[in-house]
Amino acid sequence: MAVSIRVQPVNKEVIAGLFSEFAGAQSTAFAEFARQSIEEAKAQNQSILGRVPPYQIFVDGSRGAALERVRPGGVIVAEFQLIDDVLRFIGEELLKHSPSVTGHYKSSHVLFADGGVVDWNLPQVGLATEYTFINTVPYARKIERGLSPQAKTGVYQVVASMAKQKFGRIGKIEFNFRTLGGGQRNPAILVKPK
Repeated sequence: MAVSIRVQPVNKEVIAGLFSEFAGAQSTAFAEFARQSIEEAKAQNQSILGRVPPYQIFVDGSRGAALERVRPGGVIVAEFQLIDDVLRFIGEELLKHSPSVTGHYKSSHVLFADGGVVDWNLPQVGLATEYTFINTVPYARKIERGLSPQAKTGVYQVVASMAKQKFGRIGKIEFNFRTLGGGQRNPAILVKPK
């Protein structure tokens, strides 16, 4: 999911009332204000993330419409796709914190997006209402309980805590157990974009 930045004129009711006969000029001015605000958001993302994340613009609810098409008193929304950074962070941290005797546990982290398997390492994972990291090996629950000398505090709960602290404003992140085929309950990290 994406984080929305809603750009609206200050006291839009007053502006709409005063300039209703100049609707075209008002829409043009609002569009220019929105354009500047979107450019500022892109620059901020560039400085924080090192890149501008994918984004979509909605003008009065229409995706991709020209900013100048905004109605007097209308709404322009720029939605930046930030969840990919959250998922990539979680995936990388799971690898870093995984015990590595044979490498099997480390290579068995899987990401589901609304129930379908996706690659967390892609530049864009795709939009979903829920993402779930889970390890598919039968002994993942034992590792999570600290029964591995290489991961005495577990893996998934530690990484979920780190991700929640760093990205809690972007999505709801929690540690849990999820059932795999055969009734096996393995540790999982659930991410629901806000």
